[in-house]
Amino acid sequence: VPGKGVKLMIDENKAIEIISARLSPSRCRHSLEVARVARQMAEQYGDDSSRAYLTGLLHDYAKGIAGDELVKIAEANHLITDEVDRQVPDLLHAPVGAFLLERDVGINDADILQAVKCHTVGCVDMTTLDKIIYLADMIEPGRDYPGLERLRCLAERSMDRAMLYGLETTIKYCIDCGRILHPQTIAVRNWFLTRQHD
Repeated sequence: VPGKGVKLMIDENKAIEIISARLSPSRCRHSLEVARVARQMAEQYGDDSSRAYLTGLLHDYAKGIAGDELVKIAEANHLITDEVDRQVPDLLHAPVGAFLLERDVGINDADILQAVKCHTVGCVDMTTLDKIIYLADMIEPGRDYPGLERLRCLAERSMDRAMLYGLETTIKYCIDCGRILHPQTIAVRNWFLTRQHD
């Protein structure tokens, strides 16, 4: 079991205290819902539900940071992976959040940090926790967009099929809105596509 034996550095109440002080009320509500959905998914898919809940609470730790500051932190700590990171700095809230959680909060659970880091553009070889946080972020009750109900149904049946659909939904949304696509999202979509067996 990934992360087995690693003591969680903070408990759920402390995590809620941290995000309540740091995030807007609406972002806090979102994080609480992501945590709740993540716990349910972890129970369904046989992952650590406490770790999933804690990761859901903390996944948007850097969300309130301005774009120029995100870029500054990312550049100083070698977190930029593509020029798109500078062009769409909000995407950096995931890797910067993971970095700050380790540096400032003392989270040393590699599984939690990895899931926070890849919850926006995804990554190849995603762990069960990575997929849970990515999907819980997309399907929590406060979300509303075309294809959401299908994604929720897929998430109950197959995380990999849900990941593919979720990534493709994101890609279509960016194209329809004329937004820049992160190349990693495309690479991750292709990775999941090549692993579909049905």
